[in-house]
Amino acid sequence: MEKRELKLLNQESFDLAHIFECGQCFRWNKEEDGSYTGIIKDSVINVQKKGEEIFFKGKSNEDFEKIVKDYFDLDTNYDDIKKKLSSIDKYLKISTEFGNGIRILHQDLWECIISFIISANNNIPRIKKIIERLSENYGEKIEFNGKIYYTFPTPEDLSKATIQDLRNMGLGFRDIRVYNTTHMILEKNVDLEKIKKMNDSNKMRDELLKLDGVGPKVADCILLFALKRYDVFPIDVWVRRVMNDLYIHNENEEKVNKKEIANLAESKFLGISGLAQQYLFYWKRENGKSA
Repeated sequence: MEKRELKLLNQESFDLAHIFECGQCFRWNKEEDGSYTGIIKDSVINVQKKGEEIFFKGKSNEDFEKIVKDYFDLDTNYDDIKKKLSSIDKYLKISTEFGNGIRILHQDLWECIISFIISANNNIPRIKKIIERLSENYGEKIEFNGKIYYTFPTPEDLSKATIQDLRNMGLGFRDIRVYNTTHMILEKNVDLEKIKKMNDSNKMRDELLKLDGVGPKVADCILLFALKRYDVFPIDVWVRRVMNDLYIHNENEEKVNKKEIANLAESKFLGISGLAQQYLFYWKRENGKSA
């Protein structure tokens, strides 16, 4: 495995904290120098921004530039997206300015499925620890900059874990779900390559919902973060709170149903609901501004 380097200049809409701290990924960690290090499939990458320059350093056997451009969605013009969203209303204008450096990462489908099954009723620090344990026990070791990293295990490798093994790593009630889904994918009861070739978000969601532990919210996260389906709108308790606070204004937030939110998002956010959700959620969570 070879050391790799890449430098990008004047890359618009690229802020490390906005990208890595908006809740879309779990394998990136901040370093003392402000850079972030993470694992993308079989590669370890450190990314640092200095002024208008972005430096990528890592260890990989793959085409390093292609990995970076694909994973960070560099061929998508986020400035155009922000202009489109900011024209909708004042909340989108404020939120796109606040989270101006957000980019939706193009994550590995298999890893994203397992990660978001683990995320159910969980918090980010705990999710990250569980994923790290899975990787340490069933992934491949990579040494980079004097530290040891582990790739996310393949379905074949993770299938070696028993339900008890998974429980011992802290998965709790998610153990049987991860176990079942791993074997369903390995046995192609749900074909990930087939899903990747689909062009209809609803049909893709229907396939994902066959997996144990994948409900509507998790399915939509997978569609957005691994399959670049920007038309989906993942809804959890926090997103419901944001949408009610900004648009619906029901005195009892718990009475706001997901169908009402989904219909509002579809009609209001111009076919890029998933991107609107990320900006609104990040703004409200980090800034705590009232409407």
